[in-house]
Amino acid sequence: MSSEPASMSSESASVTDWVAVVAGALGALMATLDISITNTALPQIQGAIGASGTEGTWIGTGYLVAEVIMIPLTAWFTRLFGLRTLLLVTTTAFVLFSMFCGLSDSLIGMIVGRVGQGFFGGALIPTAQVIVRTQLPPRQMPVGMSIFGVIVLIGPILGPVLGGYLAEEVTWRWCFFLNLPVGIALSILLLVGLPKQSPNLGLIAKADWLGIAGMTLAFSCLTVVLEEGQRDSWFESPIIVELSIASLLGFVILFVAQRTSADPVIKLSLLRNSAFASATTIALAVGAATYGATFILPQFLSSIAGYNPRQAGGIMALSAIPVFLLVPVLPRIVGRFDARIMVALGLLFFAASCFIDIGLSPDSAGGDFQISQLLRGVGQILAAMPLNQVSMAAIGRENAADGAGIYSMARNLGGSMGLALSGVVIDQRSAAHSDTIREALTANSIAGQARLAASGVSQGIDTATAKLRAISQLSSLIERNALVMTYSDCFWLMGVMILAMMPVVLLLRRPNQVADKATLQAAH
Repeated sequence: MSSEPASMSSESASVTDWVAVVAGALGALMATLDISITNTALPQIQGAIGASGTEGTWIGTGYLVAEVIMIPLTAWFTRLFGLRTLLLVTTTAFVLFSMFCGLSDSLIGMIVGRVGQGFFGGALIPTAQVIVRTQLPPRQMPVGMSIFGVIVLIGPILGPVLGGYLAEEVTWRWCFFLNLPVGIALSILLLVGLPKQSPNLGLIAKADWLGIAGMTLAFSCLTVVLEEGQRDSWFESPIIVELSIASLLGFVILFVAQRTSADPVIKLSLLRNSAFASATTIALAVGAATYGATFILPQFLSSIAGYNPRQAGGIMALSAIPVFLLVPVLPRIVGRFDARIMVALGLLFFAASCFIDIGLSPDSAGGDFQISQLLRGVGQILAAMPLNQVSMAAIGRENAADGAGIYSMARNLGGSMGLALSGVVIDQRSAAHSDTIREALTANSIAGQARLAASGVSQGIDTATAKLRAISQLSSLIERNALVMTYSDCFWLMGVMILAMMPVVLLLRRPNQVADKATLQAAH
């Protein structure tokens, strides 16, 4: 097999190149699914391994911390081992750690397995972009980027749906065992689709170890702070304070390494390119809003509408419908229209979906989210696909691995920030709304309690018990309404955040405007 992709020397990719693209997409799907597949199965997992609610959060946090470390390291590992060897090793390790999770009966075992999954799965997402960028010719790249864009979008959506189904109908262990057949198929595709490359072990001696240490410290601690800060009352917790200081120290070390290393482990200089920096910034904001919405909507459907995981998953899956419908069309459109127009339209659709969900009430149910979910799906695919292509075209083939790592890391960090922001808003605004409602009810609360108590007495309950029940019911109604108002606040903030990205869109350029600028001032 030639070491040079067919796309480098012809106008059309070979069958082998397309096999490589499919392999990359399958690997990215496996990794993105496993980010959220445990969310709906978490109660069953916690019960089986004897973990409390607080301890169980580390099942997700451990994965994200390890993943955010590996993503920016992927470019260096690619140069060290070669793309095929790296993906074969990471796929095998990912599957082994998945089996370890599925067989675990303790919290420690589960966390170790999830950390291993996150670390090795972190390489599968950016390398999917690299394969598209290096294996396909410019004419066919929109198709490859469409495939990647769909995978990145539907992974977080289908994860909770699939996890909830497996946990209820089969067993939660199949959330992990499912990766075995997928991993075997992926390994076969990698062996067929990617050429064998010789490792460059000499890079170990020349590695930017200071940058690796700083990056690991900075991003791992930052992710833990974002994921666990809300549960630990943020800076009231000594651990959160210490982790924040450690993260800041890590960023200082990383900055020093960027200035002193001849070959930094993560090429932040690429962000000097306005098109790439703009695409990365928008990806961070879209990631925050996407993960925020996938966090808030299931909570509303569960706590307010009384939906079970499968019912909530059905509503969540609605946003995937426009993605599948638009995939065959978008590759033909991207090359003909200004990327800024498509991204702007996508952001407008996404923001509109958030603003529609502002008008929630305690009686809202799944049907009230159908239009917003469909609009959200349209907005996500319209924005994501041209963003993926613009970001990769802006940096050229030689920087594809480094750029993909930075881009994927920004999207994932945005997701963590979105979850953290949602937690803060829910905590603070629900208390504020509750106080406001209580103040407004003060004048009429006695009459309201009397009516509720009279209703209880009419059902044969004694007066004292009826009064206590009336107070409890009134308090429950207040908290319920406060929570609904808080969810509306969250959607409003997400909509505003998305609209704030509109000026940044102006800095983007069409892929064919940047494809010939592979030398990039940022690389210098």
